[in-house]
Amino acid sequence: MTAPIIELRGVSKRFGPAYDAAARITRGLTRRFGGAPKNETVRAVDTVDLTVARGEVVGLVGESGCGKSTLGRMVAGIMPPSDGQVLFEGRDIATLSAHEAKTAKLKVQMIFQDPYASLNPRLRVAEIVGEAPRIHGMIPHGEFDTYLDAQLRRAGLDPAYKRRYPHQFSGGQRQRIGIARALAVQPEFLVCDEAVAALDVSIQAQILNLFMDLRRELDLTYLFISHDLGVVEHLSDRVLIMYLGRIVESAPTEAVFTHANHPYTRALLSEVPRIEARKRRFTAITGEIPSPLNPPTGCHFHPRCPFAMARCSVESPALREIAAGHRSACHLND
Repeated sequence: MTAPIIELRGVSKRFGPAYDAAARITRGLTRRFGGAPKNETVRAVDTVDLTVARGEVVGLVGESGCGKSTLGRMVAGIMPPSDGQVLFEGRDIATLSAHEAKTAKLKVQMIFQDPYASLNPRLRVAEIVGEAPRIHGMIPHGEFDTYLDAQLRRAGLDPAYKRRYPHQFSGGQRQRIGIARALAVQPEFLVCDEAVAALDVSIQAQILNLFMDLRRELDLTYLFISHDLGVVEHLSDRVLIMYLGRIVESAPTEAVFTHANHPYTRALLSEVPRIEARKRRFTAITGEIPSPLNPPTGCHFHPRCPFAMARCSVESPALREIAAGHRSACHLND
């Protein structure tokens, strides 16, 4: 059997003085000027295992602040994990040679949520899209314009606009520039971090259709991060539900939407607007998501769970298989 294109083994990410150089500098300045430094640690991602098969679309869903984007950045190689391993095609990226690590990172690209902030406003589109493949020697000599035009057309942009700056485009066009930039280095895996959240609904549909067309055309694999369950249901082969840094449920898309197991997943699905749900009063999940500075003991969801019992506050449930391909982390399954 071929190895998954991406695999995470016990990956965690923490931010604080012991893990982050910027936090150490801030702590030193605070001490120097007479303040009391804080030794706070943010537990953004907590011991996550994840595999993504080649050609698969995996949806990652959760509330804001649950660690989705941090997990995506570790998958894309933008930030290193505090603990655990990130493997590309079965090999730990941390053990690769410099050349192998560069090749692996080029194969995994990220498309960011904000098309306004993710593009350099001082560069023209030709430089934004063409700089990386030119530096890495992917463009034959004398064929820069031909290569660039092909990438822009693939993302649904008119090559005639390549001399323009980002501020001269709409939000949807900017997102297409970000997609063209990612595709220009010939990746195999795309991490899409809320890639349509900042766009109008009609433009969202166009970008989602573009993602599916690119999947068929280029045999791409996706990790699609979103808080919109409707988008995830439309795109994904498999769905992961994340809560406060942990994966609490993982299953094929149809199983998640028809036989959700974890109370958090059920709560999310119960509040999705449906045409057939007439004259129904929608209520949010009770309570606020706890702070990753001081997460609850045991099951992180137990302060908000209507089925919580004494065991939930002291023992963290393991993510284990409850049906074929369906895993859940809940003591109720015992």
